[in-house]
Amino acid sequence: MVIKEMQEFGEIRTKARAYLCYMLSRNIPNKLPSVSLDSVVAALKKTSEEIQIFDSVYILNAEGIQVTNTVSVHEAYARQGAGQNLSNRAYYYRAVQEKRCVLTDPYPSLQDNNLVVTSSYPIFDIEGNLVYIVCIDITLQNILKMVHPTSVDSVFGKVSKYIYAAFSIALAAVAMLLFVKGIGYMLVHGFNFAEITIKKIFESTILLTLALAIFDLVKAIFEEEVMGHQKKRGGDDIHQTMVRFLGSIIIALSIESLMLVFKFAITDPGKLLYAVYLIVGISALLISLSIYLRSINRSR
Repeated sequence: MVIKEMQEFGEIRTKARAYLCYMLSRNIPNKLPSVSLDSVVAALKKTSEEIQIFDSVYILNAEGIQVTNTVSVHEAYARQGAGQNLSNRAYYYRAVQEKRCVLTDPYPSLQDNNLVVTSSYPIFDIEGNLVYIVCIDITLQNILKMVHPTSVDSVFGKVSKYIYAAFSIALAAVAMLLFVKGIGYMLVHGFNFAEITIKKIFESTILLTLALAIFDLVKAIFEEEVMGHQKKRGGDDIHQTMVRFLGSIIIALSIESLMLVFKFAITDPGKLLYAVYLIVGISALLISLSIYLRSINRSR
């Protein structure tokens, strides 16, 4: 699920930064004649009470030294940390370089190894000199819940994951049954290949082709919706599964139409028209698929 969460964070990062920076700037004094640590701590306490779902809160000075103990939801790391040199952390030097509130990329927390993001808010005096940097750590899951209510961590997202898993298992069972049935048509006479008819070979090929198409579909659903291995939007991969599935269906129908042509030509030539109708339908599918692929290529 980490890959999917990272992709969702990339989509909502601008909103997350805007929200957190607004909450910090609304409560914490900045560019005042006198900026005291006590006033910043009091304002930060108010901000953390409004955000609520923070992981850790702490303050750095202009040199990147932590000047307050960490306020953390993890008891093992709470009420300590003052005096640490954090000047090599991205949330410090990015805030110094950009001179504005920033939001980092997700990174593993030293406290519990879960992915967190840090919003750092630089505080300047009236002359524009950097005085403090306020930092708030929030887990990746919580930032998605807070800014992106339709994320995979929502209740609906979790339920959907289990539903997709159930459908994947059911479709996989169908694919396996088709596979077994297709092999059965071939081995109905054991290894006496002289008894195997062309009709049985065609029927077996159709079933195996459908089994492969359904298995391809199961693989895509399970990887994308259950495991969270999302493919890049706008690229070839996101359309590949559907194209493969439709291609397998077209192949199966083509084999069926060929089999009908041979069958009706021998047994009832008057019914050849039905095989022609099927071939026309397959041609329409091919044309539709070609138009779809052409439109995708033009849109890139």
